Amino acid sequence: MHNNRKSLPKILIVDDNKQNVELLVSLFEQEFRVVPATSGERALKIATSKNPPDIILTDIMMPEIDGYQLCTSLKNNPETRHIPVLFVTAISEVMDATKGFEAGAVDYITKPFHPPMVLARVNLHLAYQRKQKLLEDFAFIDALTEIPNRRRFDQVFENEVLRACRSSQSISLLFMDIDFFKKYNDTYGHGKGDSALRQVALMLQSTLKRAGDFVARYGGEEFVAVLPYADENEAFDISVKIRDAIATLKIPHKTSEVSPYITLSYGLISILPDMKIGLELIVEAADRALYEAKRTGRNKICRGKI
Repeated sequence: MHNNRKSLPKILIVDDNKQNVELLVSLFEQEFRVVPATSGERALKIATSKNPPDIILTDIMMPEIDGYQLCTSLKNNPETRHIPVLFVTAISEVMDATKGFEAGAVDYITKPFHPPMVLARVNLHLAYQRKQKLLEDFAFIDALTEIPNRRRFDQVFENEVLRACRSSQSISLLFMDIDFFKKYNDTYGHGKGDSALRQVALMLQSTLKRAGDFVARYGGEEFVAVLPYADENEAFDISVKIRDAIATLKIPHKTSEVSPYITLSYGLISILPDMKIGLELIVEAADRALYEAKRTGRNKICRGKI
């Protein structure tokens, strides 16, 4: 038995036949954390939870939501489209393999099972997924500050808004911009400017400590934070903590018009989202609030509305 089961990959097994589920559970339970589901509906709930599976094995022929419909739903959802889906089916049903691949499945496992082959194929797809994730991580990290970049922000923000819609929870978006950064670069040089960006990025990451909090470099001297489940008051308090934390850095900025040290301006938007509110509207509202903070004096937090 594995000593630390939390480190094991999580596999979701979907089949309305309990005997099939028990058979697959017994096959995988030594090397995986196995989660069974006896319906497509239950599988969707598990896949979109806070702790989604690393890989999914699903039967095809199921009532209400069949395997094809389940796979299509997973691939249409930004939160779950990355999860590999393998169909478990009788040899006689593989003739319709094209339909499964079109739905987004990565492989078929046929009954009766040959356990070593099943384990090998599942591990192969997990290894491929891990390599893909490493490549994506490189593509989604800002080279200078080593925090997520705008591309990654776009993904995370979309996922968090969808989650907030489903759970009817608030979400807040905070745009931040270093005050008079052009003057800083002109005065101290771009090398010092790069160092300042890295220090600010590190402080933002270390200050945002709630589960789910996310910060990225949006571009230039601008940063953005996604604050899931934070209403306007909580998000404002978090913004104040960030402002206070930046002040402790005491990065000299003698050409700033608001402080002898580097400061940031903040634009905050907090909403209870629904599917009618586009992501662009939320971003634009936070950006307008940031502009207002800069227009009315900088080194301050302005709240926006949609």
